[in-house]
Amino acid sequence: MSKQTTFFRHPCKTLRQAFLLATLCGLSQLADSASYTRPEQLIDATRAFLEREVTDYLQSSQIEARHEIELNRLDPRLRLAACNQALTTRLESPAQPVGRTTVRVSCEGSSPWSVFVPAHVHLFREVIVARRPLTRESVIEQADITLAERDVSTLTQGYLTSFDQVLGNKITRSAQPDQVLPPTYLSAAEIVRKGDQVVISAKNSTINVRMPGEALSDGALGAQIRVKNQRSGRTIKARIVGPGHVEVAM
Repeated sequence: MSKQTTFFRHPCKTLRQAFLLATLCGLSQLADSASYTRPEQLIDATRAFLEREVTDYLQSSQIEARHEIELNRLDPRLRLAACNQALTTRLESPAQPVGRTTVRVSCEGSSPWSVFVPAHVHLFREVIVARRPLTRESVIEQADITLAERDVSTLTQGYLTSFDQVLGNKITRSAQPDQVLPPTYLSAAEIVRKGDQVVISAKNSTINVRMPGEALSDGALGAQIRVKNQRSGRTIKARIVGPGHVEVAM
C-alpha cells in the first residue's frame, strides 16, 4: 500500500504571505486612485467655488441672508484622468448663484477634461407673508402681514421684504395665513373715488391756482383721472398727488 504524504504550511509563513498580498493589493489600489480624479475632489472644488460666489453675490447685492449648498451625488464609477494642475471652476448657469445651478469643473493640464456638477443653492431671507386670511380687493394693514424666513430660491413669482412695499396696497387675490405675498398679488389702492370732491392744483414756477373739482373715476396715487372743474364745468385730466388732491400741468 502506498503511503500518502501530507504537507503542512508553517503558520508564520502563511501570515507573511497574506500580509504581503494585502500590501500589494493596497499599493495597487492607491496607484490606481492616484491616476484618476476622484468624484470627491469634484464635489469639494464645486462647494468651495459656490461658497465664494454666494458670499460675493450677497455682499455686492447688500442682501442679508443665510444660505445652504446642496450638491448632487456623482457616480462613484466616474473615471477622469488625474490633473497635474489645480482644477478650474466656473458657473455655467444661471447668471447668479441662487437656486438650481450647474458648475463646470475643468482640468486644463496635460490631459484636459470638463465635467458639469449640478447643485442647488438655497437662499433664506425674511419675506412678507400673510398673518391671517386676506380677501381679494382688501387694503393691507399692519395687522395683516408679518415677516417670516423662506427659501427665496423657490419663490418663482418673486417676493417682498419690506412692510413699506405692501402697506396701503390692495391685494388682488385671496391669501391664506403664512402664504408669501408676491408682487403680482398687489396693486395700488385707490385713494380717490368717483364722485369725490377734490382740490385741483394748477401751478408753474410763478403761479399756483387752486380750484374745486369732482373726480369722474377712481384712481391710485400717481394715476391720471378725469376731473370736472366745478367753476368752469370743463372736464380735464389730472394726476392724483394725495387723498382728495389732484394736479394739472401748466
